Amino acid sequence: MAHGLRGLLTRKVIWMGERLQKYLAAAGIASRRKSEELIRQGRVTVNGELAVLGVRVHPERDVIVVDGQRVKKERKTYIMLNKPAGVITTCRDPRGRTTVKDLLADVTVAVHPVGRLDYDSEGLLLLTNDGDLTFRLTHPRYEVKKTYHVLVDGVPSADEIEQLRRGILLADGWTAPAAIEVLASRGEETLLAFTIHEGRNRQVRRMWAHLGYSVVGLYRVSFGPLTLGHLKPGEYRYLSRQEVEELWAAFRDC
Repeated sequence: MAHGLRGLLTRKVIWMGERLQKYLAAAGIASRRKSEELIRQGRVTVNGELAVLGVRVHPERDVIVVDGQRVKKERKTYIMLNKPAGVITTCRDPRGRTTVKDLLADVTVAVHPVGRLDYDSEGLLLLTNDGDLTFRLTHPRYEVKKTYHVLVDGVPSADEIEQLRRGILLADGWTAPAAIEVLASRGEETLLAFTIHEGRNRQVRRMWAHLGYSVVGLYRVSFGPLTLGHLKPGEYRYLSRQEVEELWAAFRDC
């Protein structure tokens, strides 16, 4: 009897289909949250009709299109890019600026950035079509650590650094504690290693600006268990299976 009920439940789930935003994330179009934005913006159609949030789809029989391109599930792909300054972290830009997608001209699979690096910031940026992994890497619940090398104009005092370590009050609330190490000081500039797990817009720059310092250079050197290594600016490489497993392993206890 139980087996029969499970079979009935399975048939019902198949009949009901899959929520569109979940399917788009699984297909590598964007994270589930970003997929919801695409739907709200009217950039997604199902069988020629504008999609609405929450609609269920049957990929084997429905024609799903995003920005004029039919969606098909592709193999999971994971890429590490050393993003140069002057490149925007998006797949397209109406102002015609260079995007991270332009740097991946030889990549045929549609991947999206995991989080973002500011236009003037450099360093490690992950791109993937794995929506579930993207969600875990960017959701505050999982507290994925990111380390930056930050060059500031000036010489912060020990008290100022301690304020940042404890957390400071910005316009959008208190920041979580940061791990900070002074790496070098030359004249009127100081180089520091700065580790946080939050991902607010321009957070590192705003934290230093709160104390009256401008950031001269910002370079992300690690993301979770991954480090940038010897990738040159503008270069990219595919993650190994072991590196992908290490990323997933970081969430097992969450």
